[in-house]
Amino acid sequence: MADARRSLIYWIILSPLVVINLFPFAVMISTSLTPGDEVLSGDPRWIPSHFAWVNFKDMWQTVGFGEALTNSLVVGVLTTVLTILVSVPAAYAMVRLTFKGKSTFQTFLLVTQMFSPVVLVIGLFRLVVGIGALDSLIALSVLYCCFHIAFAVWMLRSYFASIPVELEHAAWLEGASAFHAIRTVFVPMAAPAVAVTALFTFIGAWNEYALALAILRSSEHYTLPLKIAALSSGRYQIEWHHVMAATFVATIPVAILFMWLQRHMITGLSGGAVKG
Repeated sequence: MADARRSLIYWIILSPLVVINLFPFAVMISTSLTPGDEVLSGDPRWIPSHFAWVNFKDMWQTVGFGEALTNSLVVGVLTTVLTILVSVPAAYAMVRLTFKGKSTFQTFLLVTQMFSPVVLVIGLFRLVVGIGALDSLIALSVLYCCFHIAFAVWMLRSYFASIPVELEHAAWLEGASAFHAIRTVFVPMAAPAVAVTALFTFIGAWNEYALALAILRSSEHYTLPLKIAALSSGRYQIEWHHVMAATFVATIPVAILFMWLQRHMITGLSGGAVKG
């Protein structure tokens, strides 16, 4: 009974925060299902006269949303894979190895976090033009990877340091090679941190706007942030029902990825502990 009362008190205290966080999603869903004439009628309603599911169909067909969704998925997945492939060995080396210039390298990674892509966008634009990679999703993914590696290394480093090195030593004593010990002992233990880092990297690449605006020139290569921004700029009348429908669909892949990785984070943590 005391636990139930305590839980009720916690929910009452947290309810204003929950409402504040859910309010934008409620507006987004309500507007995306409202007919266009009602959105601009000046008499907004939370529940429309009828649910206009056709808004999603019209948005998908008229603005090329499917193409932008594919581009964002390509950029997000490629950025995440490249970042994890580089940051995991780098973080492991920072934790387990001793080499000359290690502290300088750590300081360099920390300093790079002070620079924003917006500050460097002109220089990066000239660099991309110079190598002939303008309007390339691959070039954009590589740039995103460069900005996310430092954050990923520092995030992984703090978790890797908590994994006892004695587990790897035990595997070595049983005849396992260094690579086999890392693959069968260290990697399962590090799975939760890798999953969280991959999630943050994907979200960062998924939502980035300024650098994509500078690098991508043709509309067929636009990512979702550029395509959604194009729906609300340079138009005589903004079709908010289409904008909100596009925004709602754009949140679905991130939500699915979060739920999937959340399940794998718990599995990886328990699986790594058993294997260790």
